[in-house]
Amino acid sequence: MTTASVPFASPAARDGAPYATVPQRYDAILLAGFGGPEGQDDVIPFLRNVTRGRGIPDERLEEVAHHYRHFGGVSPINAQNRALKAALEAEIARRGLDLPVYWGNRNWAPYLSEAVQEAADDGRTRLLAVATSAYSSYSSCRQYREDFARALDDTALGSVVEIDKVRQFFDHPGFVEAFVDGLVDAIRGFLADRLRVRVLFATHSIPVDDARRSGPRDLDLGPGGAYEAQHRAVAAAVMERVAAIVPEAADVPWELVYQSRSGPASQPWLEPDICDRIAELSAEGVEAVAIVPVGFLSDHMEVMWDLDEEALQAAADAGLRAVRTPTPGADPRFVAGVVDLVEERMAATPREERPAATPLGPWFDVCRPGCCENVRAGFRPAAAGIAP
Repeated sequence: MTTASVPFASPAARDGAPYATVPQRYDAILLAGFGGPEGQDDVIPFLRNVTRGRGIPDERLEEVAHHYRHFGGVSPINAQNRALKAALEAEIARRGLDLPVYWGNRNWAPYLSEAVQEAADDGRTRLLAVATSAYSSYSSCRQYREDFARALDDTALGSVVEIDKVRQFFDHPGFVEAFVDGLVDAIRGFLADRLRVRVLFATHSIPVDDARRSGPRDLDLGPGGAYEAQHRAVAAAVMERVAAIVPEAADVPWELVYQSRSGPASQPWLEPDICDRIAELSAEGVEAVAIVPVGFLSDHMEVMWDLDEEALQAAADAGLRAVRTPTPGADPRFVAGVVDLVEERMAATPREERPAATPLGPWFDVCRPGCCENVRAGFRPAAAGIAP
């Protein structure tokens, strides 16, 4: 394996080993977000960015735009990332680390290229990235890595700036435990009223072909690949923690459901859809549902519209009581967990000493060859993983 096997990597990651074994100094944290519009005039340009290269006309984008327009054209995601950035900065300062946090988005200002350029202008050229997505798939991991590479190309800083990325943190205890309190409250309330409860763990649906290719090629994690396996493992871990607090919850059934499908009808996506599933539950004797947005870090549009509007309405239509539990957001446990991941990478903590709440983890520091392929677009240059 050559030193070029991991493009744009720090010296500790260039050889492509799955877990860093050499401690590494970093100059700054690169917080990578999805981005969102901040007003009505931003909505269509933002959606053009999200769908770039797909040739989707504006009239079709307007079908999605009404979700944003319902909230004044403002996505909450940027405000939430500002809050997360501030919380990370406070925790980093508390630990005495010299690591400023630069924030950039994939699809709206501030863009990743702007954040990378700002860091370089400040003399911070070895960056450790934290993507605001916990799981393995093209859209939740590799696409971020491609955007890191594109930002370096756009700024002509590819020979100057190095970017590594913390491991996928789907099963870091700080992420998992942030879902527990809300589900404890929901189940306690439903059981106190003697209702038959179902827990629905909700995440973004993705094309079946992308799910199958999520994660490393040499791991057989079932037809849904790493994406589905990771979500199921996290859901099981959350339920285990809830049952330790509310023993009756051990008998409460749960399942994984999907939302926010956006592809053509001819393209298979992961199912079942949450609203379709809710419509079936009353016939199964279910009287209440606790919806846990396990696929999401914060209350952005897919949570506020697809869950708080559509899924809760579906529950009302089915005669079910329903509660949507909180996302991690800037929960102190989650924030501390992210900084733990940073320190873990800086220290090259041995794999066996890294915390993981499921048997699937801890995940890899350096993404493996062919990880999370996009079958429609093929492999594009990407940082923080072995090429392609």
